[in-house]
Amino acid sequence: MDCIFCKIANGEVPGEFLYRDAKVFAVKDINPQAPIHYLVMPIEHIPSVADLAPERLPIVAELMRVANHLAEKEGISKRGYRLVINCRREGGQAVPHLHMHLLGGRALLGKLG
Repeated sequence: MDCIFCKIANGEVPGEFLYRDAKVFAVKDINPQAPIHYLVMPIEHIPSVADLAPERLPIVAELMRVANHLAEKEGISKRGYRLVINCRREGGQAVPHLHMHLLGGRALLGKLG
């Protein structure tokens, strides 16, 4: 498989893990749109949120749990932050591996970027 996120998860490509357990991992976004911009994703390859089988839906809760944990750890949980899941190309998904963006560290009013 030629998925950059799978390669990071498997150690084939170096990545600075901010969080990792048996199901989920998080890394810094290489093109940050805010002072804090992390990607939280399942280790299992799931192309997009639209490709989630009903039995795999709990992974989205895991992504949110980890994002909330990281927001708390970074000291932005009380000020506020944004969680974003883009779906497929026209929805802004650049890498076909389900991932959630955690953005914070400044006011995120209006459009991203």
